[in-house]
Amino acid sequence: MPDAEDVRRVALSLPDSTEKVAWSMPTFRVAGKMFATLPEDETSMAVRCPKVERDELVLAEPGKFWIADHEAGFAWVRMRLSALEDEAELRDVLADSWRQAAPTKLLDAYPELGLPAAD
Repeated sequence: MPDAEDVRRVALSLPDSTEKVAWSMPTFRVAGKMFATLPEDETSMAVRCPKVERDELVLAEPGKFWIADHEAGFAWVRMRLSALEDEAELRDVLADSWRQAAPTKLLDAYPELGLPAAD
């Protein structure tokens, strides 16, 4: 089960990523835009997620995902770290959030981090 240190290590391994404390919690940014946070005493993480997908995730796995009241109007979802399957799932979630925040120029420079292949 991944923990906060795994989140930190994986998030900071993504290109141009930095850590900054904001709202009394660690936040992770790419080119200055936030793509992940470690709220709730670092037992969960918040990541960017399109609202339609976010709602589907919460309905499908309410034990893993939820929407914080103050984030309901934004494209963010919370995820319990204890519910993550493994580090591969953590990496996929963080890379997806990173892609949503990264500028096009950075996405073009790292095509291996581009959009996942369609099934």
